[in-house]
Amino acid sequence: MKTSNQLVDEAKSKIKEISIQDLKSKASNPHIILIDIREPDEYQSGYIEHAVNMPRGVLEMRIHQHPSVLQHCDTLVALEALSQHEIYLICRSGGRSALAALSLQNMGFPHVFSIEGGMQAWQDANFPIVQ
Repeated sequence: MKTSNQLVDEAKSKIKEISIQDLKSKASNPHIILIDIREPDEYQSGYIEHAVNMPRGVLEMRIHQHPSVLQHCDTLVALEALSQHEIYLICRSGGRSALAALSLQNMGFPHVFSIEGGMQAWQDANFPIVQ
C-alpha cells in the first residue's frame, strides 16, 4: 500500500520538473503548450496566460483535443503532432501535475514537464495571472 505522497514522490523520480522561473521565461510565448490540469473552478480563480484548462481526470482522454492540434481529424495524428512539442503541466502545488506528466510519458509523450510548486509557487512569487 502507498500513500498519495509516496505515489507523487515516485512519479517525480521518473519525470522532469521545471521551476516557475523557467516557466515564466517561456510563458509569454503564445505557442507554448501549457496545460492547467486543475478543476475548472480552480482554473477560473486565476490562471497563467496561454494556459489551456484540461482537468487531470480527463487529460489522457482529451489531450488530442488541445487547440494546437485541432486541425488534425485523426486522433493518432493529433497525438503524434502534439508529441513533437514540449508540454508543460501545472496544478495547484505540483502533485497532480507530476502524476499527469508520468501518465503522458507512459502514453509516449517524450517532452513533458511538471511545474515544481504549481500555481501556489507561481502566485507566491507574484507572477501574473489572468482572472
